[in-house]
Amino acid sequence: MLVNHDDGQRTFRGGILIVCSMTVIGLVDNLIPIIAVEAGLWQFHAVRSLIGAPILITLILVRGRSLKPLRFKYLFIRSIVLSASMLLYFGSLALMPIAEAGAGLFAAPIFVLLFATLFFGTRIGVWRLTAVLVGFIGVLLVLKPDITNLQIVVLFPLFAAVLYGIGQLMTRHFCSREDTLVVLLAFYLIIGLCGFIGSMALTLWPAPADWHETMPFFTTGWVPPTPRFLFWTFLQSMGSLLGIAGLIRGYQISDPTYLGVFEYSFLFFAGIWGWILWHHVPDSTSIIGMVAIVGSGVAIALRSRGARRI
Repeated sequence: MLVNHDDGQRTFRGGILIVCSMTVIGLVDNLIPIIAVEAGLWQFHAVRSLIGAPILITLILVRGRSLKPLRFKYLFIRSIVLSASMLLYFGSLALMPIAEAGAGLFAAPIFVLLFATLFFGTRIGVWRLTAVLVGFIGVLLVLKPDITNLQIVVLFPLFAAVLYGIGQLMTRHFCSREDTLVVLLAFYLIIGLCGFIGSMALTLWPAPADWHETMPFFTTGWVPPTPRFLFWTFLQSMGSLLGIAGLIRGYQISDPTYLGVFEYSFLFFAGIWGWILWHHVPDSTSIIGMVAIVGSGVAIALRSRGARRI
């Protein structure tokens, strides 16, 4: 049958939202090395939520919207799943090179395709599958993971990718009618609660010294927050609010199996901001990978326009 032209337009708008969101997230994620010097992972998420949640609540009330979600159960589960994904991913950054962690996490669109096919009966066309594979190859070219030196910790970002893919499918299929700010608030509250519990647990029961030496960002409990920590965490929180809100809205208005490939643009924008802020210059292989990532997104956007026969 013919797919409505509106579907292509929604996919295109969703893709634009994803790319814009990744531009912002690529910038604020480059602030993590600064924050990691000042405090641990768990405290960072706890304080970030303390900053972001009141702002979200205020925005929701000012708009005259209800704080009560339409489908509390699904929104709660989605928030737990994505919180676990982000904690695993950021925690893995203290355990392995970011190349390996990033390569694992950006397998998420593959899991989106797999789960959408298995559980929702989504028919995956050749164009979408090819674009995702090209994008994933581009990720490998940019990040260049060392497959000869893989350790068990590589499972952390892979588990994060699985959970991230599940969370995005839940956004589309179970939370599409929720207010975007309510969805974002639920995520902030859950990951903030996880951060508070984790930081308090590590304060009361400190991690072994060798663990702390190997992965300080992951194992540090609560420490007195410095002005520097609060300043950069505030900036990171504001950027994340804007970026995640765009992601949520993008996945609400279109098919996540189409949109996942656009998230690969994060690597391009993270590289650009890394060059501007830290003077990191990509090599020729990385540039080829970036071209592949951007090209796959453009192919999906163009293919999504107009009517398609499936």
